[in-house]
Amino acid sequence: MTLIHFIAAFVLISASLSAIMAGAWLVWRRTGNSGWVDTTWTFGLGAVGIASAVLPALADGFSLRQAVVAALMGAWALRLGLHIASRSAGITDDPRYARLARDWGADAPRQMFLLLQKQALVSIPLALSVFLAASNPVPFGVQDVLGVLVLAIAIAGEGIADAQLARFRARPANRDRVCDTGLWGWSRHPNYFFQWLGWVAYPLLAIDFGGVYPWGWLALAGPVCMYWLLVHVSGIPPLEAHMLERRGERFRAYQARTNAFFPMPPRAATGGRP
Repeated sequence: MTLIHFIAAFVLISASLSAIMAGAWLVWRRTGNSGWVDTTWTFGLGAVGIASAVLPALADGFSLRQAVVAALMGAWALRLGLHIASRSAGITDDPRYARLARDWGADAPRQMFLLLQKQALVSIPLALSVFLAASNPVPFGVQDVLGVLVLAIAIAGEGIADAQLARFRARPANRDRVCDTGLWGWSRHPNYFFQWLGWVAYPLLAIDFGGVYPWGWLALAGPVCMYWLLVHVSGIPPLEAHMLERRGERFRAYQARTNAFFPMPPRAATGGRP
């Protein structure tokens, strides 16, 4: 891959993600349900990722690696996108975005548009990591199989976490409780952890330790960016602020005994009720 190829991919990916998130803004304005923002982002990023995986074929011809990377991206987007779409169809608004809109007041439309364009901006490293993985000229090998397994585990783990939470919420007795069963007893956000883990697969597919393909190291920006978003920006902070408002001391007790992100055995209880 040349610098010209990388710059062209960067421009195409950036423009596509910006347009997709502008579309997400229009959907929010029309429906009033900000839950569709994440649905649009997931399917949009999936489409850009698949296109990015196929893009290298224009220069070098289609390969097994590109087919595998495109399939992995499609599987991720389909599973997560359908889950978020199902959830969004059952709510009137996403509490995280709704809180921001209330705080912005009359300036909410402009601020939301800017926020979604920022999401497009920080999604660029994710799509680029897919492009870099698909562009790796090294023959498909053991390291690539490991990357496929990592993404398979991530998709399965996130699906299990989502299913456990759905079953917990479906029981009327759990209406005012905090889910701390299954994976949720080891991490306060196991779905976010597995979401991040899936992006670790692309550096495994992109990095060539033999030095033939130095561009692959840039794929590390994908999981780094996703970790930053989930742990410090749009994932854990606003969601936990919302949970503290709704569950108060129950959630504080959960925070005290359960790791926030990486799954770990629960710590000894320090008081409070689950």
